[in-house]
Amino acid sequence: MAEGSGLAPTLADLGEWELIERLGAFAPPGQFADDAALLDGRSQRTLVVNTDVLVEGVHFSDATMTAADVGWRAAAANLSDLAAMGCREVLGLTVALVAPAATPWAWVEGVYQGLSAALGCYGGTLLGGDCSGGGQRLLAVTALGRLGADGPIRRRDGYPGDALVSTGPHGLSRLGLAALLQEIPTPPAAPNWRQAGPALLERAVQAHRRPRPRLDAVAALASCRPVGSPWRVAGTDSSDGLAAALKTLTQGSGCDALLERRDLPLDPEMAALAIAESWCLNGGEDFELVLALDPGWARQLIQALPGTRRIGSLTPGSGILRWAGDGSPLADADGSFTHFH
Repeated sequence: MAEGSGLAPTLADLGEWELIERLGAFAPPGQFADDAALLDGRSQRTLVVNTDVLVEGVHFSDATMTAADVGWRAAAANLSDLAAMGCREVLGLTVALVAPAATPWAWVEGVYQGLSAALGCYGGTLLGGDCSGGGQRLLAVTALGRLGADGPIRRRDGYPGDALVSTGPHGLSRLGLAALLQEIPTPPAAPNWRQAGPALLERAVQAHRRPRPRLDAVAALASCRPVGSPWRVAGTDSSDGLAAALKTLTQGSGCDALLERRDLPLDPEMAALAIAESWCLNGGEDFELVLALDPGWARQLIQALPGTRRIGSLTPGSGILRWAGDGSPLADADGSFTHFH
């Protein structure tokens, strides 16, 4: 099918070089003209590199998001990992695209529009990438950023006595996915869902389709750091779920986590749903930061960053998540998403 036929062109119609030329429109002039990207090497701050793969049917589908949403999420997932390492500056992304030849150009264009929109919000440019034909749509994105002047955030830097902090609510993305897949039953047959009103579902769908990488939380951490305190923050993002994030912190730091059930980071309206606690812990794809830091610093951060709350503490241990009060282990702490299972 020729593009001149009036029908929407596919990648087979365009061919590799025309596709690359079109994708170059989303990058600075000349950025796609060579075999690799050049970065300004004058800064002395540490460079951070992260790569994520998004696979159709695993991370996205046409049933739940538009092509622009796919592009936004691809960027946001990688930028979230930069934030989780303590980056204050985004340099850019490289994107490798695999797609069947019958894929419409309009879908690819939408993906890159979403990528560009995210970069427009959080900084950085499209640095380059690659493209290939294949049997399944796939995006492999590499993000590059620079640490702030203070230092990195690492999973292993937690100490017993540290406050555990979440930068925002958890479970909304999972609720949004359920709404998009029409998995939410209709009352009165399911009275526990009566509280899932239109405003809540709209927030949930937005959280699923357009997550926010919490680079602002890194800036807030630096701005409210107590005078004279060393830079020591343990942290990760919660892309695989809150419980999974806490497990990585406890195992990396050689501690247990003692959680307050009443302080779980839930959207107030979502908290009324029977499924809320399970999805808060294991829903995944919320892309908030989960941090362990000195309690005084945590109080300052909570005052400085709206939506942040203390959810518990680190205690001596060996990587177990426990409820405060009776010290019992979390029953569903291993229910988060993992690949290959």
